[in-house]
Amino acid sequence: MRLFRLCLWAAIATASAIPVLCAEHDGPPNVLVITIDTLRADHLGCYGYKDAHTPNIDALAGDGARFERAYTPVPITLPSHTVIFTGTYPTASGIHDFSANRLGAQSNTMASLLKDKGYATGAVVASAVLDSRFGLNRGFDFYYDHFDFNRLEESNLDEMERPANVVTDVALDWLGQNADKRFLFWMHLYDPHFPYNPPAPYDAQFRANPYDGEIAFVDSQVGRVVQFLKAKGLYDKTIIILSGDHGEGLGEHGEKTHGFFVYNSTLHIPLIVRLPSAKPHTVSEPVSTADILPSLLEEVSLPIPAQVQGASFAAVLDGKADAPAARRGLYAETFLPRLHFNWSELRGIQFERYKFIEAPRPELYDLEKDPKELQNLFDQKKAIATEMRSKLSALVRTDTPSTELAEKMPLDPALLERLKALGYAGFSGGGDTSAKASSLPDPKDRIQVYELISDGMADGQHGRYQESIAKLTEALKTEPNSVAVNYLLGLDYYRLGDFPKSAEHLKRVMQFSPDYSLAVFHLGLALGRMGQIDDAIAAFQRALELDSTNFPAAYDLGQMYLQKKMLEPALAAFRQSVTVNPDYVQGRVALGELLLYQGQVDQAVTELRAAVQIAPNNPQVHAALAKALQAKGLPDEAQRELDKAQATMPR
Repeated sequence: MRLFRLCLWAAIATASAIPVLCAEHDGPPNVLVITIDTLRADHLGCYGYKDAHTPNIDALAGDGARFERAYTPVPITLPSHTVIFTGTYPTASGIHDFSANRLGAQSNTMASLLKDKGYATGAVVASAVLDSRFGLNRGFDFYYDHFDFNRLEESNLDEMERPANVVTDVALDWLGQNADKRFLFWMHLYDPHFPYNPPAPYDAQFRANPYDGEIAFVDSQVGRVVQFLKAKGLYDKTIIILSGDHGEGLGEHGEKTHGFFVYNSTLHIPLIVRLPSAKPHTVSEPVSTADILPSLLEEVSLPIPAQVQGASFAAVLDGKADAPAARRGLYAETFLPRLHFNWSELRGIQFERYKFIEAPRPELYDLEKDPKELQNLFDQKKAIATEMRSKLSALVRTDTPSTELAEKMPLDPALLERLKALGYAGFSGGGDTSAKASSLPDPKDRIQVYELISDGMADGQHGRYQESIAKLTEALKTEPNSVAVNYLLGLDYYRLGDFPKSAEHLKRVMQFSPDYSLAVFHLGLALGRMGQIDDAIAAFQRALELDSTNFPAAYDLGQMYLQKKMLEPALAAFRQSVTVNPDYVQGRVALGELLLYQGQVDQAVTELRAAVQIAPNNPQVHAALAKALQAKGLPDEAQRELDKAQATMPR
């Protein structure tokens, strides 16, 4: 009998079934899931790191089951969390990164399954890469993302992620309001993600290693939540799962961050599961984060859906077994090189002591003798490599459904701009998607170029355009036809005001990837600034043909039509922009002002009132509404809007 599983639900012979409760408990346990982004296991005290300052996570590990060998199948935030919350691998979910896919409607999630059984469900996420549009909000009654995607031309770094203390504030507020209910709550902490900028006093304490400072700060917030549970008498009624989503390269194999390779520096993660009343212990056998969901479902006596691919380790948690059920091997992948740079994807499998990576130059490692994966044994141990490759092929074949579960989702320019602000390669790689991986460049041969591009992208996001251009131009020496590099150079030159250079690089992108809608959109912006209005109109029309959800393209198309005094097409374009995104302030204001110019005063007032509701602190919006109200014969209300415009002016 599980130590914390209270009593099984029993049906009483009445009109409605009522759960039978044990005397010492009052029903199934609560569930708290804490995921910490970019957290290496070997930077926590409970995993043996001497320089760590992680007393709260260490205490939780000392009170629960600590998994020494837990691995994510994919070292990228969105797909790694998808694995945790669906129990499926990217081969099945279709979520290989954040490239134009969202979780399919038929996919069960931890939240949807527990909500169906009466749990209150809440979540707060710290990064726009987990925005609800990607589908992980499914099943959550409360999903706090709330990121601002309206201002395309700004970096807005602080609005694309939130620090751990803010996440914890929201979490504690929700937990306080739902403490008397059976709940599932997920809090996502992003701080260890690059760039590493811990707040005071951790910045001073960890000046030599700010990554550890970010972890120490996150640990303090984990402590706040654990203390809250104890103070409310909930700690012994709650399953607590603390997991990394992926690790961090920190320079190993030449990889500074994560996502490019599938070495264990970025796949090995900490996993701690604390069950009420269970004895603390250490699990030395390997597990996958895909195993978390089925294990949790078994612990709360819920059936495991057929689509779940992970294996339950519940018997280990309950002390009924020393190791998880025998498995086929631990799968790993990254499609980042393929999707964003047209280099080969990587797939791997870890089975017993060996790890095999399928690449143009395949790799085989003996993890017992070589845990850092430094000595490639592929040429020396061909028989073992052949066997491992066969296991990997069988695993991929078995775990890939005949129909794709993911839903296609165009990524609007504002979202991709924000993803780049977070350090993600928010662009398409172009090229032949049907090309065999073996015919493409091996990521091992492109790591230096990748880091150069990443640094250049970061410079561009922080306004260091000349530095960005220098690095990207250097990258062009190796990759002259790179869609990604030419696209980023096009953006840099645009922001510097060199519109001919911007158009030159964006046109080069079109040579290799003519259907790359974002490149067409930015080409339209450059052409418009060069006064080539007809060409700009054609570019924006093409961008909208490729992606009808590109609301900024519709807005800019309207502006081009205005320059040609084509008022009706302009009106239609502005309407399209706010139809796609009803909260798009610029589109509403442009639509309202054009309606006012045409004498459609009532409609103009309606649009501008809506704009004020969206952006109450924008003085230009209040001024535009004041002008429309004056035209409508409402001078007093118009004056109030002018007063608000004055009050909201920057000081």
